[in-house]
Amino acid sequence: MDNISEFALFRAIVQSGGISAGAFALHSSPPVVSRRLAALERRLGVRLAQRSSRRFKLTDEGLLLYERCCSILDQIRDAEAEVASRGGAARGLLRIGAPADFGRHHIAPLLADFTSRHSGLYTQLLPSDAGLEVGVDPCDVILRFGLPNDLGVIARKLVSTASVLCAAPAYLAKHGAPMQPAELGDHNCLRLQGRHRLNDVWHFDNEGTRQDVRVDGTLSSTSGEVLLQWALAGEGISQEAYWDVAEHIANGRLVRVLPEYTCPALDLYAIYASGSPIPPRIRLFVDYIDHVLRARMPRAA
Repeated sequence: MDNISEFALFRAIVQSGGISAGAFALHSSPPVVSRRLAALERRLGVRLAQRSSRRFKLTDEGLLLYERCCSILDQIRDAEAEVASRGGAARGLLRIGAPADFGRHHIAPLLADFTSRHSGLYTQLLPSDAGLEVGVDPCDVILRFGLPNDLGVIARKLVSTASVLCAAPAYLAKHGAPMQPAELGDHNCLRLQGRHRLNDVWHFDNEGTRQDVRVDGTLSSTSGEVLLQWALAGEGISQEAYWDVAEHIANGRLVRVLPEYTCPALDLYAIYASGSPIPPRIRLFVDYIDHVLRARMPRAA
């Protein structure tokens, strides 16, 4: 199973666009991820990617391994789902952890419908921006953005949403709009404080050129919803999931900043304890959420 963990790590690095962003997605550190990638290259005897402080480009061998990794990991997920589908009905209490604002706005409205489909099932939503962890917090399944550090748990990727920078028109009228990422140093950037780290390095891509920019500001919070409210109030520039700000952008309350630059996508995962069989209440909930969110996902212009 060590090979599977390394394949999952390599896929996360590639999908995130490099070691720094991959480490952020895995909630690890760049040195740790870099060492594990180097160990994989030594074991295989090939160079998987050309990398520097600015660029991460797969070699032919790296591209081949990435394609095979995706196929293998998807087959494992499908096999688990197929076997687990032979389990019984969903019953008992299902405790669901989710980021606070995402849980309130996107998950809470769905739980009544989901619960009504399964007699004998009870659901409990635990919204938190503290970075919930399986085996540590009292949750059966946790919805989170980015892969967890613990690759021993099951992490099923559900949907992805664009990450965008935005600010209120009043803020931009007063302070001007940055024309390139380096100019964010002249602005009040609203930063999210995670359980273990402050999100003060923002990542950008423009026509294959990667930039990592350290940002600063007078305001930070453990709540993404608080950051959004500050942005709407004209307090600074915030990095937000597109599905949280699409309506505000459409009605003009927020304006996209640096729209020509791409920020790493936010991948939503369902995290739950490994083991066999997967309880039906977890499997059925994850399948339901996956289907509903894919149908409702707004697309960034």
